[in-house]
Amino acid sequence: ADVIVISGYDGGTGAAPRTSIRHAGLPFELGVAEAHQSLLMNNMRNRVVLETDGKLLTGRDIVIAALLGAEEFAFATAPLVVLGCDMMRVCNLDTCPVGIATQNPKLCKRFAGKPEYIENLMRFLAQEVREWMARIGVRRFKDLVGHVELLRRNPNDINEKAKTVDLSGLLYRPTVDDDAGARYFTQPQDHALRRTTDQNTLLSLCRPAIEQRSDCVRYELPVNNRNRTIGCMLSSEIVRAHGAEGLPDGAVRLRFDGSAGQSFGAFLAKGVELTLCGESNDHVGKGLSGGRIIVKPPADASFDPGENIIIGNVALYGATAGEAYIRGVAGERFCVRNSGATAVAEGVGDHGCEYMTGGRVVILGRTGRNFAAGMSGGVAYVLDPAGALARNCNRDGLFTGALDGSDKKELKALLEAHLFYTGSDRAKALLGDFNASAKDFVKIIPEDYRRILAAMEEARKRKLHGEEQVLYAFGKVIGDAEQRERRAE
Repeated sequence: ADVIVISGYDGGTGAAPRTSIRHAGLPFELGVAEAHQSLLMNNMRNRVVLETDGKLLTGRDIVIAALLGAEEFAFATAPLVVLGCDMMRVCNLDTCPVGIATQNPKLCKRFAGKPEYIENLMRFLAQEVREWMARIGVRRFKDLVGHVELLRRNPNDINEKAKTVDLSGLLYRPTVDDDAGARYFTQPQDHALRRTTDQNTLLSLCRPAIEQRSDCVRYELPVNNRNRTIGCMLSSEIVRAHGAEGLPDGAVRLRFDGSAGQSFGAFLAKGVELTLCGESNDHVGKGLSGGRIIVKPPADASFDPGENIIIGNVALYGATAGEAYIRGVAGERFCVRNSGATAVAEGVGDHGCEYMTGGRVVILGRTGRNFAAGMSGGVAYVLDPAGALARNCNRDGLFTGALDGSDKKELKALLEAHLFYTGSDRAKALLGDFNASAKDFVKIIPEDYRRILAAMEEARKRKLHGEEQVLYAFGKVIGDAEQRERRAE
């Protein structure tokens, strides 16, 4: 790690229940002290930046954190309040009265925050830090870091219970040989990125496609689980050269044979297609950004792909665009926070589609428990001939039901793509009698998302465009909700 972040339990978003904040985690002081001491005693403190957060509200908080060993600091609650947040704790309801945690255009207009407010806050914090440094006789900020001997217990503490707490572990200062240069970051690490698959091989192979944008490259390469984040640095170069537009579809097509390491296809840019014949570790397609990922077993595999895990956990986490076709079962947390990618898998573990906000997902097999928990957007089509999904799906706020005509059309196209890219026997069988197969699929879509889509369609029929269309849709959905509440009362 280049940076280690210690987050205290005192912080948290305005949407978090107080009980969740107060009873999960520990104060940042304990974490910072332990991390700093452990790194120092193992001669590693000077190779890593130690950062902390968790209700840092004053310059005194920052100085204490630095004396315990932190050298960088993050702020959330204080800047949020400075921008106008009044801690109503309704961030998840899209009803933020000051227009911060919302996408409702009417509420957004109430936002009165300015960048200058944050600048003022930071100046005030810095000034207070300087005043505390002057009081304790320290000229440079880095001379604060790790000097825990400058902290002392308040002798006037009137809380009898607090007096019984032993702070010796918190205030312990390990002895090191080179104390001056060992207490904070001074030695950048060599992560040997030049030896990664992207830097060592892919960038040179794909350079013609990146530079000419009209050339196509095709290569077959071996892969093993030491090769991590394949395609990430390649995508970075593509975006640096061409922006989010990337390359034309199929400009770069790379096939890998073997067992891939973590984050295969991470942040894959548009125009890049990665095919893996084998299996992969966790985080396949993390942050997928327009590329295409295909994972399938080797041609001579003797197992049934639809009944065996082929990729690890947390695949397509935070994906924003692109496609993924997985001929096999994915691990837990498949498509968590997916906001725009299309994915097909032949089974998933627990917590599939958790917190999904957009995109399309097709599951051609079993799902683990807690499927679609916190899902607020997008659509999932799940093959469920035995009716097992009802006990595995977290249906709070969701619509689950049969497919309509447009759903069937979309599902069929996705099955055809899955068959084309992976040669899936399961997709082929479902397409053999699609009308009958479609009856075994369940559509999952958040109720509010479904209402918004319907309202947007109605707005389009009224020939509304841009902001008018959005305002009409929000107004209709909110109005309908108010009517339902009045009827319920």
